[in-house]
Order: sequence, then structure tokens, then C-alpha cells
Amino acid sequence: MNILKSIRQKQGQNLIIIFALLVLILLFYILNPNFLNRYNIISMAQSFTPYAIMGLGVTFAIATGGIDLSIGTVCIASSVVAGKLYTIGVIPLWATIPVMILVGTFFGLINGILIAKWKLPSFIATLGTMMVSRGLSALFSGVPNIFYPTGLWFNKVFSNFNGFPVGLLWVFLLMLFCMYLMYKNKTGRYILSIGSNEEATRLSGIDTDKYKIIAYIISGCFAGIAAVFWSASFVTVATATGNGMELDAIAGVYIGGTSANGGVASIGGSVTGALMLVVIRSGLNFVLALLNINVNSTYVTYVLMGVIVVLAVLFDKFRDKITKKVEISRTK
Repeated sequence: MNILKSIRQKQGQNLIIIFALLVLILLFYILNPNFLNRYNIISMAQSFTPYAIMGLGVTFAIATGGIDLSIGTVCIASSVVAGKLYTIGVIPLWATIPVMILVGTFFGLINGILIAKWKLPSFIATLGTMMVSRGLSALFSGVPNIFYPTGLWFNKVFSNFNGFPVGLLWVFLLMLFCMYLMYKNKTGRYILSIGSNEEATRLSGIDTDKYKIIAYIISGCFAGIAAVFWSASFVTVATATGNGMELDAIAGVYIGGTSANGGVASIGGSVTGALMLVVIRSGLNFVLALLNINVNSTYVTYVLMGVIVVLAVLFDKFRDKITKKVEISRTK
């Protein structure tokens, strides 16, 4: 009941985020109407899709009260490994899809075992796998870049279908699946329960280690799925990269209303948060170019998103304190 109540409380924050997003889109459009031209919308959708998918997956890890810093490098490693096997003729193009998902799932399993069974802090465990996945993928490929084909079914199914950003449909479907898994399935309920109070969950007879591992498997699996869309949209994949991608995905999750302490997760908010990141980054490019300001928009974006993430977490903590005080006063 407490979990459901917390989820309902997050709906108000989600509405605020959606309203802020609409205001940003309108503002950037007024400042530069080219912001909403067809080509920029497709470009934003291609950038948004992999980050949103990574955000959906890492929401499950964060809901346990942990974090997964490896999703960015695991995403690129999944793309590099599958692309290398395709390039040298070991597997056909269609087989790169399950390979990417399997690579991501493997790293998620490793994270889950390190955290749940070996009791490593999630920050340390996933920091380690972040570096390992980055190094191993570079060693495996042996080249600075991996190239995926263009103009084939692969790109049309996962990136751009005759001018339509088909990745948005995939994000919507995956979001519905994650909503079911998180809110309507015992897996999600147990994961949220672990984040709320792991010891009480364990004492109630639930195998907390098992569901922690599942949470990180989901996070890794979705990093592998994100690699599919990344490979289809950005057909040149640089090896030994991916650092920083996880920060954007995780920032979107926090902005979307998922609690940094665990126990409360907003699946729709994770997608909205990822979209806000992409809108701000793209909008700043247009505005700075229009005003002829010689400043790198990426750095400005980091400043803004850092402030927004801190404010979002502070707002979440402040509201939780108010809620607890109200509940205590009612029990007196």
C-alpha cells in the first residue's frame, strides 16, 4: 500500500515535468522555428531512443536503492562485439540483435552477482564493469571504429522508416512492458519493496538476492537493446567509448521522479526525463547558433542538467519529509 501511495504521489511531479518539457519546446521554437523542422525532429528522436531505453532499464536498478554506472560502456561494447562478428562474416546482420542483447544481459548478470551475492556496493561493482566492458570491447575489436550498414532493413526497423522516427514506437512499447513489469508483476513489486526496506522484505520470505540480480539483469539487457538502436542510427561506432552516456540516462531517471533512495520508480518519468535532456541539448544548439554565441552547447547542457538533477532530488527529499511529518501527525 505504501508503494502504491508513493507512486500516486509521483504523478504530480510527472505532470510538472511534462509541463516544463512543453514550455521548453515552445520556447526553443519561438527563439528558432527551425528547432521543430522535420530533420531536427528525426535527429532528436534518434538520439533520444537509446538513452530512453537505457533509462528504462536502469530504473529497475535504481528502484532497489542502487545504481548502474556501466550501462553506457555496456551499450557500446554490445554494439562493438556484434558489429565485429558481423564485419568479419561470422554472423549475419539479423544475428547482431540477439548478440547485442546477450552481451548486455551478461554484464547485467555480473553486476547482479557482484552486488547481491558478493555484497559489493553498487557504485563500486558497476564502476568496475564499466571499465572492464570498455576495455574488453576495444581489445576484441582491434580497430578504432566498427561500421554498420546503411539503407537496409536494419536502419528502417530501428531508426528511420522513410522519414518516420520509428524508434519512438519502440520506446513506447518498451515503456508499456516496463510499466507492466514494475507495477503489475511481482518482480517489480519485490524490487520496489527491496528499495523501500530490504531487511523487512527479506524477513517476509522474499529472496532479495534473486530480485536484486533480476533488476541488474534488466538494466544490462536494456543497455544491449539500446545498442541495437544506437547501431542503426549512428552506423559508425567508436570502440572504447560510452563513458558519459550512463550519466545522461541516469539523470533522466532522477529527473523523471524515480527516488534516489529506491522504493519508488516512475517508468513514464524516465522516458520524459530522457526526452528533456535531448530537447535541451538540441534547443541550445539552435539558440546559441542563432545568437552567434561561441560557446559549446554540450557544456551548457551539463550545467543546466546538473542543476536540474540536484533540484529534482532535493524536491523529492523535501516532499518525502513533508509526507512523513503529515503521516506522523495523523497517527498522534
